[in-house]
Amino acid sequence: MDINTEEYAAHQDAQDPLSHLRESFIIPSKADLARKTLQPSRERTASQDESSIYLCGNSLGLQPSLTRKYMQQYLDTWASKGVYGHFKEVEDSNLVPWLHVDDDCVPEMAKIVGAQPSEVSVMQTLTANLHLLMASFYRPTKERYKIILEGKAFPSDHYAVESHIRHHDLDPANAMILIEPESQSTPILSTAHILATIDQHAAETALLLLPGVQFYTGQYFDIQTITAHAQSKGITVGWDLAHAAGNVALKLHDWNVDFAAWCTYKYLNCGPGSIGGCFVHEKHGKVEESQSGEPQYRPRLAGWWGSSKSSRFAMTNKFVPIPGAAGFQLSNPSVADTTALRASLDVFKLTSMEALRERSLKLTQYLQDLLDQLAKEQGSACFSIITPREPEQRGAQISVMLKSGLLDAVMKSLEAAGVVVDERRPDVIRVAPAPLYNTYKDVYLFVKAFRAACQQASQDGGHGSSIMANAGKDERGWSEVK
Repeated sequence: MDINTEEYAAHQDAQDPLSHLRESFIIPSKADLARKTLQPSRERTASQDESSIYLCGNSLGLQPSLTRKYMQQYLDTWASKGVYGHFKEVEDSNLVPWLHVDDDCVPEMAKIVGAQPSEVSVMQTLTANLHLLMASFYRPTKERYKIILEGKAFPSDHYAVESHIRHHDLDPANAMILIEPESQSTPILSTAHILATIDQHAAETALLLLPGVQFYTGQYFDIQTITAHAQSKGITVGWDLAHAAGNVALKLHDWNVDFAAWCTYKYLNCGPGSIGGCFVHEKHGKVEESQSGEPQYRPRLAGWWGSSKSSRFAMTNKFVPIPGAAGFQLSNPSVADTTALRASLDVFKLTSMEALRERSLKLTQYLQDLLDQLAKEQGSACFSIITPREPEQRGAQISVMLKSGLLDAVMKSLEAAGVVVDERRPDVIRVAPAPLYNTYKDVYLFVKAFRAACQQASQDGGHGSSIMANAGKDERGWSEVK
């Protein structure tokens, strides 16, 4: 059967044991996306109810069907119980008392990132957690003071690293080491090149901070190999897992990662700006009692939610950190955020990260194969794939670089066709088949629309405008939404 047919895609979806998970999500219709109001008109047609082709879970995951139900339970508890909602069980609710909302989410979150529950905390947001963790793990000395990160790190990570360097009265010009691609022809960072950069600066480096999956290219770094190599040189290793959590199968505990942080609004589907998560390896989370009776623990920025539950409400002003990652918490978490997280985790419970990863590899391979076929049809293709072609070196995202000047017109055409992807200027489109809810048919329909968009843009000379062209860009042209 020809892979470039809707029949082939439908057959693959029918054979897919995880295709039913799509039913757990609300897929916006094409009419939903085009309408300027929240409520549809009374008269609707079948074509208006046609689902959009949503391939943007790397920016914002879709809403699980459970979210509305759980949010209503939270609102009803607040309305009917008031402050008692913190402590009292509600028998007809799926939610625990608010005092325990973060703890309730930890076991399932730990499975997603391959950690022990004690090593995971649900808290704050991504960059805030990176700041908190670096405050604890970046301990520069006269000999070791450098931080290594990638040259095209997401701006927020770059800012966070630079600010910590400056906070210690150091100069980023010599304390911040940026790993740049070996060749201008590709943005990919090979593992060998990363290890070589580590070796070059090892004697002066205190911390390595890299992304698990790179936001621009979709490259999945070899976390295990890089972590072990850097630690063998005496370097502390942290990871930004914004694009990795819920996307690839992680084993943070087994890989001996020192610390990590992630958000929950991409592949974890918890809503824009939702609560983040962090990992602290058990070796760094120990709380021991000294001979004087005072607790001994890794220095950190402390808050009352990280203090022992037994004394949390005693108001003694004596900080006794909870062992593990929970001891790094500051404030009580947003119950609304953790309610959305609870709903998403209940979908993840229906499968495993290993099964999702297997499905993801098949979807991205299908996308790559169709794009390769399209490139051959075009002769002189208007695009190229910049994501690694080796399956184990990518997550659920394939980044496509267009010929200069075509981006706005292509994005305009895709939007008109009800296709949701995102752009990274000046020329890249990121396409992410999320394994929880995307299908082979989604991939097929995207490539079909992309073919038409490229043809039209080439004929028109690249004229057009994108709804995202002037929205939320920093001075380098990258969107502020990671």
